[in-house]
Amino acid sequence: MKRILSALLITTTLLITACGSSSQKEKAGAITDKKVEIEKLKSEKSKLDVSIKKLEDDLAKIDTGAAKAVNAKLVAIQPVAIEAFSHYLDLQGRIEAENTSYITPRGMGGQVRAIFVKEGDQVRKGQLLLKLDDAIARQNVVAVRQSMEAVKTQLALAKTVYDRQKNLWDKNIGTEVQLLQAKSNVEGLENQLKTMGENVKLSQEQLGQSNVYSNVSGVAEEVNIHVGENFTGAPMNGIKIVNSSNLKVITDVPENYLSRIQKGTKVRIEIPDLNKTFESTVSLVSQSISTITRGFIAEAKIPTQPGLKPNLIAVMKILDYSAPKAISVPLATLQTDEKGKFVLVAVTENGKTVARKKPIQVGELYGEKIEVKQGLKAGDNIITEGFQSLYDGQLITTGS
Repeated sequence: MKRILSALLITTTLLITACGSSSQKEKAGAITDKKVEIEKLKSEKSKLDVSIKKLEDDLAKIDTGAAKAVNAKLVAIQPVAIEAFSHYLDLQGRIEAENTSYITPRGMGGQVRAIFVKEGDQVRKGQLLLKLDDAIARQNVVAVRQSMEAVKTQLALAKTVYDRQKNLWDKNIGTEVQLLQAKSNVEGLENQLKTMGENVKLSQEQLGQSNVYSNVSGVAEEVNIHVGENFTGAPMNGIKIVNSSNLKVITDVPENYLSRIQKGTKVRIEIPDLNKTFESTVSLVSQSISTITRGFIAEAKIPTQPGLKPNLIAVMKILDYSAPKAISVPLATLQTDEKGKFVLVAVTENGKTVARKKPIQVGELYGEKIEVKQGLKAGDNIITEGFQSLYDGQLITTGS
């Protein structure tokens, strides 16, 4: 019985395996057949396309109007003209005031006793802004003056003694040593008095340093100091005066444009938030390259107008290339194949208007225009619309 069951099991396994192999073979065969059929149809299509093209060409020779009706594709053309082409380097910058001053004390600074300005106030040059603690300076002035008065008293006494000694000497009374000593005392006190006079001036100057004045006229943009705080003139703890009568735009230019930009280069400045545009020139080019941004600073002056404020965003368009007589085409019309860049132009051949490839060499690109160095001439009709699916030699029409 066991032998019979084993034989049946082996027979069943062989049948399943045979059926599976047969099914896989049939599937593979069906795929191969379809691939062959697809290739056959493609071959037939290619032959049909050639035949259709030949018939269309024959028809065009016999009936030009019929050819146009069947094949001509509607396009838009634009004649090529010689005109000025400019390339600008568009960079974001900001407006700054040329006269921006952070107020500093004339001396070492000191504790603030009074503040005479607040943010937004109009300030004139020489106006008193702060009063610093001057107690010690006043005491020094008083002490030096008192010492000076004492020396004056001593000098007056020394002169009296000298005069009397001289009178005695004139009468042959006394010694020469006494006379010279009296004279020396007078001269010493006179020199001491002169020194103390300079000390009085110095102490008065030190006293004056407790008054902090504005060195420019403008607006108090920041007043970051309070009574009782120590004023040293540090920007984070001081007074900022901005004079917006002279404004400029500054920007950071990548170092690879260093050879294209110099002082006097034309600039177009746009203020997007105010919808204003200014024509200017580069007034300053920094002499060093930043190790952080790998760029250099360029500045251009702009006129003062209502609404223009420091730190307002500006777009600086620096003219780094211009050609007074150039040919340019819309960037969208530029195409590329295995041979390089080209555009499609409309030409008349045998009374028909067809599209032809024009290989070109391009130059600078700015906005929606690209400069054409070679390949086009004035009067060529470039196809600006409907060129996407055209082929070389295809019939076209402008609809007119």
